[in-house]
Amino acid sequence: MKIVIIGGTGLIGSKTVERLRKKGHEVLAASPNTGVDTITGKGVAEALAGAQVVLDLANSTSFEDKAVLEFFQTSGRNLLKAGAAAGVKHHIALSIVGMERLQGSGYMRAKMAQEDLIRGSGIPYTIVHSTQFHEFMAGIAQSNTVGETVHLSPAYLQPIASDDVADVMADVALAAPVNGTIEIGGPEKIRLTEIVTRLFKATNDPRQVVTDPHARYFGVELDDDSLVAGPNARLGRIRFEDWLNQQPPQKKSA
Repeated sequence: MKIVIIGGTGLIGSKTVERLRKKGHEVLAASPNTGVDTITGKGVAEALAGAQVVLDLANSTSFEDKAVLEFFQTSGRNLLKAGAAAGVKHHIALSIVGMERLQGSGYMRAKMAQEDLIRGSGIPYTIVHSTQFHEFMAGIAQSNTVGETVHLSPAYLQPIASDDVADVMADVALAAPVNGTIEIGGPEKIRLTEIVTRLFKATNDPRQVVTDPHARYFGVELDDDSLVAGPNARLGRIRFEDWLNQQPPQKKSA
């Protein structure tokens, strides 16, 4: 079976490509640096020719409200149009747990627009809502850093390792479309302030975490239900602490 992975050279994409190739499938890792650009449309029709399944793992390089909306709308339209012309049987996209609850965020509104395009395309589909990745916690901390302090919400997250996400995406690629949404999350709920505190301790980062219930996350305030998966979610196996312990050792701060 030919499977095209848009964003196939990224964090989740590269791991998903590896898993599907090991199962013997023809997998095309598509991205602008491999000649497939869903914004301009360059190479998209050629990439999708003969494909049965498309996984859309692409992400915007800008989180500015207008730019991110234009990215997901343009990319989504180009990809779905080419998919329909190629006779794609299953369109899969990776989205975010809690996205519909956080529409005060421009990024979350852009993901909603992407999902609406998929639902209206007529192509059989599956949308995977994932909780935040372990690997992105450092970036979340950085975006909330002022000087040597990091102001973060104490709301719960349910972080998931990219390896667990890739396992799910590979499974979904080989399953029938659900024409709906499935949720995935990590094996434990942890407060965002606690996650970053653990990360800083493990990496000898001198910054101080400040608990702030009004701290923003992609432009919105959080509560304890904002970013955790529902009761029917598929849960990953890798805990945040175990993931931390697998990372390369850090140099001690001076």
